[in-house]
Formats: sequence, C-alpha cells, structure tokens
Amino acid sequence: MSEPTKIAVVTDKDKATSANAKERPFLLEWTRNIGIAAHIDAGKTTTTERILFYSGAVHKMGEVHEGTTVTDWMEQERERGITITAAAISCAWNAFFGPWKGIKQRVNIIDTPGHVDFTAEVERSMRVLDGAVAVFDAVAGVQPQSETVWRQANKYSVPRIAFINKMDRVGANFHRAIDDIRTKLKGNAHALYLPMGAEDNFVGLIDLVQDLAYIFEDTKDEFGLVPVTAPVPAEYVSEAKQYRERLIESISDFDDVVAEKYLNGEKISANDLTLAVRKATISMKFCGVIPGSAFKKKGVQRLLDCVVNYLPSPIDVAAAKGQDSGGKEVEAIVNDKGMLAGLAFKLWTDPFVGKLVFYRVYTGTLNKGASLYNPRTCRSERVSRLVLMRAMDREEIDKAYSGDICALVGVKNVITGDTLCDKDFDIRLEPPSFPEPVIGMSIEPNSKGDQEKLSIALQRLVAEDPTLRVKTDQDTGQTILAGMGELHLEIIVDRMRREFKVEAMIGKPQIAYRETVTSEAQGEGKFIRQSGGKGQYGHVVVKIEPNEKKKGVEVISEIVGGAIPKEFIKPVTDGILEGANNGVVAGYPVVDVKIRIIDGSFHEVDSSELAFKMAGIFAFKESMKVARPILLEPIMDAEVTTPEEYQGDLMGDINRRRGQIQVMENKNGACIITAHVPLEMLFGYVTDIRSLSKGRASASITPSHFEQIPNLLLAKIIETSSKAPART
Repeated sequence: MSEPTKIAVVTDKDKATSANAKERPFLLEWTRNIGIAAHIDAGKTTTTERILFYSGAVHKMGEVHEGTTVTDWMEQERERGITITAAAISCAWNAFFGPWKGIKQRVNIIDTPGHVDFTAEVERSMRVLDGAVAVFDAVAGVQPQSETVWRQANKYSVPRIAFINKMDRVGANFHRAIDDIRTKLKGNAHALYLPMGAEDNFVGLIDLVQDLAYIFEDTKDEFGLVPVTAPVPAEYVSEAKQYRERLIESISDFDDVVAEKYLNGEKISANDLTLAVRKATISMKFCGVIPGSAFKKKGVQRLLDCVVNYLPSPIDVAAAKGQDSGGKEVEAIVNDKGMLAGLAFKLWTDPFVGKLVFYRVYTGTLNKGASLYNPRTCRSERVSRLVLMRAMDREEIDKAYSGDICALVGVKNVITGDTLCDKDFDIRLEPPSFPEPVIGMSIEPNSKGDQEKLSIALQRLVAEDPTLRVKTDQDTGQTILAGMGELHLEIIVDRMRREFKVEAMIGKPQIAYRETVTSEAQGEGKFIRQSGGKGQYGHVVVKIEPNEKKKGVEVISEIVGGAIPKEFIKPVTDGILEGANNGVVAGYPVVDVKIRIIDGSFHEVDSSELAFKMAGIFAFKESMKVARPILLEPIMDAEVTTPEEYQGDLMGDINRRRGQIQVMENKNGACIITAHVPLEMLFGYVTDIRSLSKGRASASITPSHFEQIPNLLLAKIIETSSKAPART
C-alpha cells in the first residue's frame, strides 16, 4: 500500500498557522475534504443525507426510495434510486469530543456512485480528496465495487475510515465485516466503536476511545438527535475492554506517547488515543471502523466525529505533485498566500449558468474575476463567477482558498484533468487517469433535423465524461458511442433525450468483416462501349494470390512490351483498389491479397483512363471469384481477471462464445485467462462476466487479427449483408 511522503498531524496547539489567510472563514486545520464511497446499495447516499441533516445543512432528511435526496438530484438518479454523478456539498460539524471539541469544522463531501459503470466519477473524486469514508453493508461485507473504490483510494493515497452500515438488517455481523476488510482488502481495520446488539436489537454504540456508551431511544428521540450518554453497560464491559486493548496495541506502532504508556501499564487518556488514531489513519496503514444504521438514524453523528478527529485536513497530507515545462517535479504546497494552482477535475453543463468546471484549489487564493492560466493550451481563462456547490444548488462566493473545492463559471477551453494556475507558476498537476471504454453501440438521429442537435449533445457529453468516446466507423459509416457498460450508455441516451431533446436510434455496431483469397487465379476484365462516335476500350488481365497477413492489398505491374500504355497503368491500379473495397463473398473490404497486372490490350482512339479503370475493377472481381474467396471475422484478445472460484464458469462461457483459450495463470488468488474470441460474440460480454462473477471479474479487450468464419455462420452473414446498404 502506498503512503504519503509527508505526515504533519495538526493538533489544537497549531491552530495559528502561517498557511492561512486572515479572512478565510474556516482555517485549513478545520477543513475536511472527504468522499463517501462504496459498492452499490451499501447506503452511501442515505449516509450523506443523514450527515447533512445532523450538521444542519438541511432541515429534512431525504430518502432514496422516495426520490427526495439532495445529492441524487438528476431525474435518472431519483427514478432508479442510484447515484450516477458525484455530487459535491458542504456542511459544518462541531465534534462531540477530541482536540477540536467546541470548534466548528468545514466538511466538504463528495457522494460518489457505487455502480461500476460510473467508476470514473469515483476516480476523479479520489484524485482531489484528502480523506474518504468507505461504507460497507453489515450483511454483505466487502463487495466487488468495494474492492474497486478501495484500490482507487490506495492509488491516490487517500486515508479512510470505514462505516459498517445497515446494522439493523437481518444477518448483520460487525466483526465479520471487519474480517472481510482485513482479508479481502488487506486493510489494518480495527473497531473504534462496538455495536450494542444487532438487527432489531441494535440499540447503541460503545465508544472504545472514550470508554462510554451511546444509547438510542427510538420512542423518545425519533431522529436520533440526542442519544443517551452512559457508562458501558455491565454486559458489554468485558468485550469493550478486550477490543480497547486491541485498539491500543495496534495504535502503539504509530505513536510513541501511547506506546510508552501502554508498555508501562499507565492509563491512556481519550485525547492521547484520539491523536494516535489520527496519526495512524493519516499514515494509510490503519483504518478505524464505526458501526451504524444510516436508515435508522443511528451512529451517523459518531461517524462525523471520526471524520473531524481522524481524517486529514489539507495540510496533513503530502503536497500535490506536478511537473514544470522541463519535466522536473514541482510541488503545490498548501498556502493561501502562495501562487495559485489547482486541478479541474470535473465538467458539468448547468441549464442556467452553462459550463461549470469543478476545481480543487491546492495552493493560493482564487478571486472572482481573476484570470487562470492553462499550461495545456498556453492560454488564460477569466473566471467570471465562483460558486460553492450544494448538489445542484449554488452559493456565490468572492474567494476560494487553499483546500477548497468550488466550481468556476466562465472558463471555456478546459477539459477534465487540466491544471489552472497563475501564469508565473510553472506547474502541471498530475491528472486523474481513466479506464478505456469496454462496450459500444451505434447511434443515429431519427431525422435530419436531429443531426446537428445530436452532434452538439455528443460533444458536450464527451467533454463531461472522460470514459465516453464517440467515433465514426470508417468501414460501416456508423457513429459509435462507447462507454463503461450498458447502463452507462443507457443513461447517456436518456440524457440526450431529456436534456438535449434528441431522439435517436441505437443498436449494436455492425461488425467489420473482411474478405481474402486462398489460392492463385487469373481474371480478365474488358470494358468496351460503342455509341456512334468515339467509343471506350479497356482490356486487362490480372493474376491474384494470397498475401502475407496484415499486408493489405498490393498491386504490381508486370506489363512488358507496351500491352497497356504506361499512362493507363495508374487507372488500372485505381480500379483494382476500388474493386477491393467490396469483395465478392458478402461485399466486405478485401485484405491480404497480391494482384499482378500481367497483360491487356488497348485501342489507339477509344482507350481512356475511365475505360481502363473499369477494366481493372472487372478483372479483379473475375479473378477473385475463382481464387477460392473466404470471409474473415475480427478476432479479439480478451484478458479476463477473475477470483479463482469463478474460473470454471468463465472458461465455459468463453467456449460458448467460440473462443479459444491461449494462456491461463494464477496470481495472488486471481486467475488471468487470455483467449481469442470473435468480436461478434463479445457484445455485452463485460456485463455478462460481471453477472457470472457477481461483479468481481474484469476484462480487457483489444483487436488481434482476422480468421476465417465458420461455414455454418457464413450463409447467415451473407443474407444479412445483402439487405444492408452498399459499403463504400
């Protein structure tokens, strides 16, 4: 596991730091930028809603099942009950205990999607966060997308705490969930709180740091606003003592004060233990765990205490790194008074204000109306407005300080991952990286009137979403839309219809088959026309033969003695190449053939370039018909990574898809299968293997080569192609 290169844990004695501007409303030490991340349906959005309610940011709790949540504001999110786009929102919290007790802290939250199709939203959020809350289902434990977001947090060195949600569900098991984190995620997870009961009997939490209990009285306090604070009940004293000992023992490795007191048998205060847990968490080598039930309004306030007490502020983590124009490493050290540098990590089109650029300020202070320099374009952009985002609502501000996450209005030529900085600050921050699209479909407007609207919609959507790609297939002429999964593309099409009023037809892309020959043959082409005046005459004889793979179409002139004049050789060649665009089997382009022009004849008056071009086309077609032509299909290299327990199912699935397994190896408990699979059989493949492996398998698919199509499928393809428009 990677770790920050610099750890500077801030205590209450360090509040007056020179990095803070005098006028900033929240000191850097009192700022937390966190993300809520987890597998789909683990309860991220419900947890976020409870945080907003308890912190006073909203006055009524939203519910996912009612479509009333603040952070799931898109129509598609509320209809489906899932998070699609990462929403940023701010609140404030005064911790119940710890070094910051009595000090209101600014907590900037990004609620991220759980569905694997929208993993890019998690990726770019993790890039700009200082800490994260990983939410787990108390019944399911670590789920497939939990593994993905954990890896993303590791990738960007984001310290985290874990919230074991849904402790009220039948089958909830807090300790089993912690074991899951240790075994499946290799996380050094330890309980900071213990649950009092589970399922219907989940009534409170035991705070291992403070050695006290919080008891929820549902009948007296419906919203869990003021849980009863009490000594640890007698029946839990032994368990609490055991797990507090384990916590102290694990924390001793990170803090000398706690280690010394532990070894000497001295009493360790809650304050000492709090600072030690904070130091361990920021080191990336420890993960504190809190049980709770966001839906039943239990434990979320204690989660907020842990966010403030244990997750880092912007000055606790390593400085953001970048490169100058010469490739030398440069740091953006957090300081309100330094030169400005920040990262544009997300673009969004707002129906009222236009293009919004989500921006993390790493160093310096950004003023409304200022100009920001973009090293990628070497141009400056003026910020007309600065806003703090509250999901889809906006709060106008005049300044943004180091560590802030805000949105810029007015900047135009910006893409995700751009550095925006002072012109005198030579730095390009490392952008987030995104996975390649894994599935595509064709998309065509319903009418000519929709063509321009479709183009504008696709342009804007691609600018917003780095995992969305649009291209025109040169072989079929189709517009191909590629993304991370079928749900991803379904949402994009729905957004085009609702936001851009574009109606379009969608379908899977046509497969670009190829044709070639398997033997030598000779063909003759004549183009003779007489219409009273000057006629047309062209006569060509060619020989066709198989060529080496990936050589394409080669045309060689072997004319001697002037059988065809030199000025007509090029038109003959052009005719042969044009003929090769549409083969004789099913009209697909021809590849890997060699054509020799061996003979012909001409007429002194009637021969022309057009006549010899047509003769070249006819000669090519004639020779190919008798050279035993075949149809080729594209074969893809599929590399599938899966836990070993799903190996047999996935191998059987590859065989059903006419695939040929090439290599199989085991690495660290995962099986990697490399196979050659026809492209025709791979539509929806990634979705299918996720289903077969309960979401835990992944696949990388790249073009490999072409192979002859089986005779059983040939007739069907020829019939289909005969109904399709001619290919040019």
